[in-house]
Amino acid sequence: MPRKIASPLSGFALALVATAALAHHGWSSYEASQTLVIEAPLKQVQYRNPHAEARIDYQGREWNVVLAPVSRLEARGLSEDDLSEGKVVKLVGYPRKDGTPEIRAERITLDGRTVELR
Repeated sequence: MPRKIASPLSGFALALVATAALAHHGWSSYEASQTLVIEAPLKQVQYRNPHAEARIDYQGREWNVVLAPVSRLEARGLSEDDLSEGKVVKLVGYPRKDGTPEIRAERITLDGRTVELR
């Protein structure tokens, strides 16, 4: 039986997929047994994929807030204009296990409404 040799292009494609998988943080890096509730103004917002993100100040440190993908935010009625800098939001989510000041937000409350992000 003849052996097939993978083309350099397929090897390159596989390397790209592996790199993207490593770059995307897994949800296992968050402490799901420790729920944080934070109320703070949005300091900076990046409405982009793979997840929208924000920055807030909490406990004397600047925290990164991982939100949902843009398509999910929009499907649940949360537009880019809703997440404006300076707007006070209430976040419920999980902190990173390694102590990095980052929260994976499960829900966000702003302007009197709560939006489930997962």
